[in-house]
Amino acid sequence: MEALTRSKQSHLKRKLAAVLYADVAGYSRLTGLDEEGTHLALKDSLDLFSASIESNDGRVVHYAGDAVLADFGTVVDALSCAAEVQRDMRKSNRDTPEERKVQFRIGINLGDVIIDQDEIYGDGVNVAARLESLAEPGGICVSEAVRAATGNKLELDFVFMGEQRVKNIAEPVRAYRIVLDPDGSAAEDITRATTPDKPSIAVLAFDNMSNDPEQEYFSDGIAEDIITELSKLSGLLVIARNSAFSYKGKQVNVREVGRELGVRYVLEGSVRKAGARVRVTAQLIDAISGGHVWAERYDRELSDIFAVQDEVTNEIVLALAPRLSGTEDQRGQNRPTSNLEAYDYFLRGRQLALQDSRETNAQARQMLEKAIELDPEFSLALAHLARNYVIAYVNRWGESPEGSLHRAFELSEKAIALDESNAFAHFALCTALMWAKRLEESEAEAEKALAIEPNLADGYAVLGAIKVYSGEPGVAVDSLHHSMRLDPHYRDIFLHILAQAYFQMGQYKKSVVALKRRLIRKPDSDISRVLLAAAYGHLGELDKARAEWQEALRINPDYSLEHRRQILPYKDTSDFEHMVAGLAKARLPG
Repeated sequence: MEALTRSKQSHLKRKLAAVLYADVAGYSRLTGLDEEGTHLALKDSLDLFSASIESNDGRVVHYAGDAVLADFGTVVDALSCAAEVQRDMRKSNRDTPEERKVQFRIGINLGDVIIDQDEIYGDGVNVAARLESLAEPGGICVSEAVRAATGNKLELDFVFMGEQRVKNIAEPVRAYRIVLDPDGSAAEDITRATTPDKPSIAVLAFDNMSNDPEQEYFSDGIAEDIITELSKLSGLLVIARNSAFSYKGKQVNVREVGRELGVRYVLEGSVRKAGARVRVTAQLIDAISGGHVWAERYDRELSDIFAVQDEVTNEIVLALAPRLSGTEDQRGQNRPTSNLEAYDYFLRGRQLALQDSRETNAQARQMLEKAIELDPEFSLALAHLARNYVIAYVNRWGESPEGSLHRAFELSEKAIALDESNAFAHFALCTALMWAKRLEESEAEAEKALAIEPNLADGYAVLGAIKVYSGEPGVAVDSLHHSMRLDPHYRDIFLHILAQAYFQMGQYKKSVVALKRRLIRKPDSDISRVLLAAAYGHLGELDKARAEWQEALRINPDYSLEHRRQILPYKDTSDFEHMVAGLAKARLPG
C-alpha cells in the first residue's frame, strides 16, 4: 500500500503558478441583511471576475460559495486581473450604502502548486488564501515573491506589511499591500494614469461660499470654464471635468488626488457671489510636495468674472512657464458673452445637460434657449443646445427624433459661424454628422475640435466611436484609451464603445470584460446586454447568450434589432451583421 501511495505521488504534476484567491468580505452579514439581493449582486460580480480572469489569460480553478480560486501564467496577468476587478467593484459600489457593499478581498502568491484533475493544491495555494485574509475589503495583498517578480512592469505601489504569521504556514509570510490608482485599474490603464512628461493639472470643483446653496452651478461654471481655457494648451495635460469634479463635496488630500488622476498640479478654489460682487480665491498646489505654487484672491464686480477667469488661467501658465512651450498663443479671451444674465442661464443649462436624463434634457433646453434669447450670438450656448438635441435624437426623447437631429445641425453650424474657435461647436456638429452617417465629415469636425482643444476627452471618445463605425476598431481602441487617460473617471458609455471595437476585431473575451464592466455601472443597459449576448454567441456560450438577450428584453420590451440596424451609422453594414450572427449562433432573433 505504501509503495502504491509513493507511485501515485510521483505521477502528480507540479508547476510554478501565480495563484489568486478572493472572497467577499462579510458575506454572511450581507446575506443576513438581504439574502436575495446579495445573491444576485454576487452572481454579477463573479461573472465579472470570471470574464476578467479569462481576459487576462488566467483560469478559474473553482468557485466555492463567495470565493474564487484562479491561476495565471504570470504575476502581471494576476495583478492586472485583480486591479481591474477592484476598480469595477468600486464604481459599482459608488452609490451603495457602506453596510451593503459587496467587496472582494484578494490575495496573490507566486509558488509551486500540485495539479490533480484540474484542481491545484499545496503551499502555493494556501499562502494565497492566507494573504486574502490580510487584505482590506476592496484591497489586494501579495507575497514577496509576487513583489519581486513584478519588478517595474506595472506602475503600482507596494507597501510592506511586515512578516505575517498565518495559519498552517510554518514560516512567516512577507506581505505587501497594493496601492491602487483611483479606479484600481489594470496594467493597461495604470500605464495611462502615470504622471506624464509634460505638465499636468486637475482643476477641482470650486467651493460655493455663497449663502445660497443653489448658487453651486455658478461656482462649478467658473471652474469648468477655467478647465476649458487650459484645455486649449497643447503643452499641458488637463484632466476632464467629469473626473476632476468627482471629488466635489469630499475632504481631499491633494497628494492623493495627484496620484489618483496622474497629475503634477491641482487647482483648488472657491467662489462667493453676493449681489453685484463676486469673490474668487484660487490656489495652485504641487501634488507631489503638497506645497503652494501660487495663490490669489479676487474681489471684483460680477461683470468682471470673465477677466478673473482669464487672470487665473494666465497665472497658471506663468507658474508653469518653464515647462510649457509655445502654447500661450492658442488661448483666446475668455468672454463667451457680454450678457451676464445670459451667462447665468447658460451655466444652469450646461450643468443640467451633463446629467443626460430625459427630464434634465428638457430642463437644460429651456435654460439654454433662454440664454440664446438674451444673446442670439452666444456661440457656446448654441453649441451646448445642439449637443442637447443630439442626445434627444439618440435616446428618442421627444415627438420627432429626426427633427431633433435637424435642429442640432442648425444650431451647431450657427455656433461655428459665430465663432470658428469654439471647440464644443465642432464637437456638437461632429456628433450630429456621425449619427447622420456622414462619417468622413464627422471625423473632420472631431479633428478640428481636438486641434482647438487638445485635452477634450469627449472629442477623443467620439473619434473612437467614429472609427468603430468606419471599420477601424484598432484606431478606435487607441483613441478611447487616450480619452480615458484625460478622464480617468470616464462615463460608462465609453466602455460600450470599447466593447464594440473589441467585438469588431473578433476579440470577444475582451469585449465581454468591457461589457461586464459597463453593466456593473449601468445594469439597465439593453444595448450592452444585446452586444454581450452576441459575444457569448460567438464564444459558444449559448446559455449565457440567451440569458443576456432575455434580460435585455426585460429591461426594454420594445428593443428592436431592426431599429438598431437603421440607426447605427456603420459604414459597412456587415459590421452590424457580425453582431446579428453572434445572436444567431444562440438561435436568437436576428
